[in-house]
Amino acid sequence: MNVPVLDEPIDVSQPRLYRDDSWGSHFARLRREDPVHLHPESPFGPYWSITRYADIMKVELDHGTYSSSQELGGIQIADQAKGSELPNFIRMDPPRHTAQRKTVAPIVAPTNLANMEGLIRERTAGVLDGLPRNEVFDWVDLVSTELTAMMLATLFDFPQADRRKLTHWSDVAIANIEAEDAVVRSEAERMAELRQMAEIMGALWKERAAQPPKFDLISMMAHAEATQNMPLNEFIGTFGLLIVGGNDTTRNSMTGGLMAVLDHPEELDKVRSDASLLPSLVSETIRWQSPVIHMRRTARKDTELAGKTIRQGDKVVMWYVSGNRDETAIDQPDRFIVGRPKARQHLAFGAGIHRCVGDRLAEMQLRILWEEILKRDLRVEVAGPPVRLYSNFIRGIRALPVRIAG
Repeated sequence: MNVPVLDEPIDVSQPRLYRDDSWGSHFARLRREDPVHLHPESPFGPYWSITRYADIMKVELDHGTYSSSQELGGIQIADQAKGSELPNFIRMDPPRHTAQRKTVAPIVAPTNLANMEGLIRERTAGVLDGLPRNEVFDWVDLVSTELTAMMLATLFDFPQADRRKLTHWSDVAIANIEAEDAVVRSEAERMAELRQMAEIMGALWKERAAQPPKFDLISMMAHAEATQNMPLNEFIGTFGLLIVGGNDTTRNSMTGGLMAVLDHPEELDKVRSDASLLPSLVSETIRWQSPVIHMRRTARKDTELAGKTIRQGDKVVMWYVSGNRDETAIDQPDRFIVGRPKARQHLAFGAGIHRCVGDRLAEMQLRILWEEILKRDLRVEVAGPPVRLYSNFIRGIRALPVRIAG
């Protein structure tokens, strides 16, 4: 049985909605009136918008019906350009997905996170202590990007002096080439940059493959049967995934979280009074920012969801940014609330077999950042509007001018 649909289409795939931060009312209407909504026409072809928490979870957890496979279309509403497909394990279904994910998962195992905590804290303290006082600077550049670049370089055992290359490659991988400020302006330019990344990573790969196994991502993959013989485009795609995954969630939550607490100072005061609320602050920050806007699946067979018939081959888009504002699943979702019950039960990391492998590392980096900010009683104020990313995939913040009182 198909239920009535909206009288007029709402195309929430438009990147300008996220650059302008004007997406909220569109999703509120979809959740209210047509939570599983077929948009028959868009720049990305027809697609289903899944906007409520419960329906998103049904799609996430049913990988037998809803595929992530590159061969069927992958994980973004935009199909990858023909000839430039970059498969990786998030764009695979089991069993290949399972084997490749297992290869890299030990880097973020609890024991290794505990071993890295001291280094992360030392670097965070150094970055905060080196920030200007009483003058405007870009929080994204000097804090969010710097801390995530150092962490990425550690995970890959990549030269720290060249760590901003990792940030650049992340920006290249997720760039919308239609954006006025895009770092690359064509698919050919994107692929040229990513091939340069592959050359540099390939040289490190050969070194690690010739050495005994070490505990870094390159060595792990070079010595694992599931990843040691990847074709070039899969090699590029896998490194792109690991760089973006290790960068964008954390970088944008570090910035979005600062903006949230400055808009809701009473919530930060809660944490000042009760340090046990810090994990809740971190989870609420990630929910609030929802740095990954959507993930796409493709229906393997005809199925039904919320009374709608989805056909084999249909593009099904889970809007995490909407599920994390779903009034039917989250109490007062449009408020930033530290201490809300079940704060970690948000959709920003996905769910099921494709849940973000580095979720605990991201949470630890954010927790340490706030611990060190509060320890120093840094009083930060926003000094101008944020510059947001033109993208329907990553809810990014490119720049945020701030000032710290001396």
